[in-house]
Amino acid sequence: MATYKSLDQVTITDITELGIPPQLSQNLHKQLTQILQTHKTSAPETWKNISKHILSPNLPFSFHQIMYYGCYKDYPFDPPAWFPDHEEAVLTNVGQILNKHGKNFLGSTYTDPISSFSDFHKFSVSNPEEFWKTVLDEMNISFSVPPSCIFRERSSEEGHLSCPGGQWLPGAVLNSAGNCLSLNSKRSLDDIVIKWRDEGVADLPVNNVTLKELREEVWLVSYALQTLGLDKGSSIAIDMPMNVTAVIIYLAIILAGYVVVSIADSFVSSEISMRLRISKAKAIFTQDFVLRGNKRLPLYSRVVDAGSPLAIVVPAGSSSFSTKLRDCDISWPTFLERVEHRKSDFFTAVEQPVDEFTNILFSSGTTGEPKAIPWTHATPLRAAADAWCHMDIRKGDVVAWPTNLGWMMGPWLVYASLLNGASMALYNGSPLDSGFAKFVRDAKVTMLGVVPSIVRAWKSTNSTCGYNWSAIRCFASSGEASNVDEYLWLMGRARYNPIIEYCGGTEIGGGFVSGSFLQAQSLSAFSTPTMGCTLFILDSDGNPIPQNTPGIGELALGPTMFGASNTLLNADHYDVYFRGMPIWERKVLRRHGDEFERTSGGYYRAHGRADDTMNLGGIKISSIEIERVCNGAENTILETAAIGVPPLGGGPEQLVIVVVFKDSKNLVPDLDKLKGSFNSLLQKKLNPLFKVSNVLPVSSLPRTASNKVMRRVLRQQLTQVNQDAKL
Repeated sequence: MATYKSLDQVTITDITELGIPPQLSQNLHKQLTQILQTHKTSAPETWKNISKHILSPNLPFSFHQIMYYGCYKDYPFDPPAWFPDHEEAVLTNVGQILNKHGKNFLGSTYTDPISSFSDFHKFSVSNPEEFWKTVLDEMNISFSVPPSCIFRERSSEEGHLSCPGGQWLPGAVLNSAGNCLSLNSKRSLDDIVIKWRDEGVADLPVNNVTLKELREEVWLVSYALQTLGLDKGSSIAIDMPMNVTAVIIYLAIILAGYVVVSIADSFVSSEISMRLRISKAKAIFTQDFVLRGNKRLPLYSRVVDAGSPLAIVVPAGSSSFSTKLRDCDISWPTFLERVEHRKSDFFTAVEQPVDEFTNILFSSGTTGEPKAIPWTHATPLRAAADAWCHMDIRKGDVVAWPTNLGWMMGPWLVYASLLNGASMALYNGSPLDSGFAKFVRDAKVTMLGVVPSIVRAWKSTNSTCGYNWSAIRCFASSGEASNVDEYLWLMGRARYNPIIEYCGGTEIGGGFVSGSFLQAQSLSAFSTPTMGCTLFILDSDGNPIPQNTPGIGELALGPTMFGASNTLLNADHYDVYFRGMPIWERKVLRRHGDEFERTSGGYYRAHGRADDTMNLGGIKISSIEIERVCNGAENTILETAAIGVPPLGGGPEQLVIVVVFKDSKNLVPDLDKLKGSFNSLLQKKLNPLFKVSNVLPVSSLPRTASNKVMRRVLRQQLTQVNQDAKL
């Protein structure tokens, strides 16, 4: 910011030098002068008017920068980039609830949705019965057997608990996929529930799927699943791109009483095999290929190499099926032909107790084996409630989020859209190219979810240029730490509508910290814990600092979070999340592991993992998994340490490999060659999206008295080097 002038010092010449025509520069300067005369004493009001009345996507981003950074040049706190409007706030989901029930919930202290938002959040924590009943009613969630209450605390006499706290929706029976397909007062059969387009056909109209069509396709697959003869509750994997067929399969598996095993289509065979083994999957749905531009990337062959059980193989795109299959496998057309006569026959959802599994997802641990996290029928309700409360998703919205069913945001997208009466927008191709930007425009996307690496690619290639994104009401961002400058650019693509930062985890089924339409939003920061959640920042001794005071440290969560996990398939849930954690008001806190800061301005900022797990391109991975691969790259290597380091200016972590060589005194290593070897092995054995940004040789690794590698020390040292280079 120090390199930018204060706005009152910006001249017409400064604006013209950015490549803006002289006459337009004069007009812009005149508008700026008028705003400064009116709001000079208030930087937020100045920026609010500049962002709404001067800036547009057609102006050079450099002009956006001098306006934003010049406006907030001497601002002491987190500069807000977006502000809630009182008239629009009362129309949001939360605003309407507060207008109806604000005084009942909050008493005489209630004033209006914006002023009382923080009090409403406290209410959501202290009164879960009233809060969650209201939200579930608003989302039209249907139970075949309603719960006896919303939340029941467990007594201390109930013995060892995998999840301290209590039980949510005790006695409830439902089917979460059935709720996605049901009719209610806010949804009809003719409503469009999916919009989609294939890559490479940008001039064709967007395809639409109505609720009637989706129901019939899901029912057909559910009937076909029954022909496999699997016991109810059996696990069935999906390893596919997130297209319409994958969504149909996902809903059908759950509707029929089975459990989805989520596997990302980018995984290599060894990673697929591990997940199939842990989940005990009885079958897998996959594609023959993944189409990316003119490339056909093999998928079925990777599944075969993984030693998969029965595979049902879907042809990529609209091509006819020609792949030669194993004798035990079934082509998609043959699979459906078994029950073609049942097309459009109503399939009765298999109603299950709320704690039955619906989906097994995976999140990296620190042991080298991913944690297998089951989602229950309550987890989808949590995902949809976050979208309802924080992204304000509702009937008429079109929600896009480039992701995959192998990651939690894939199922999240399904539930966030369908349970809230919105449409999901699916693009079958790379989200990095202009074809995706055009799809966002043509589908009239109103909520666009991103990860920072995608935004960086858009900004560097200018692939969104010329596409009107004015239908976007908000962006949402998750998966990685974001960069202020890149997100200033992103907001400018949709005329400075907000970016809702959203951070959570697979084991939570949603977020623990987020933004809100009822609070001012600062770039790359979170404005509130999510509804029903309490956040604690731990000091160096592992104790919570006083709530709502500035500080930085490892994050812990209150243990009573609706939809959060209470078991793991391949680890002790209590050991992973609760053992050794501090007690707060007679409740043990839940471990999360990220390092967080609460700023003096009341926002939250993420500072990466506090343990030995890092986040690469939105994928959490343990250092041990990476080091196991890198240690075998060359026989000259004694050991390695994999560290995730935030880049200059913030943003997603970059992978640095610290290397100790066997002959560190005499060896002169070719670091570029070694970096290439690391990349090749990591992309082959772990994930093709992983990339080493730097290789650093050292004589030895820092260790504890018990000989454990102190990766956190290395991370702090490398981060400090970056900070020093910035000065």
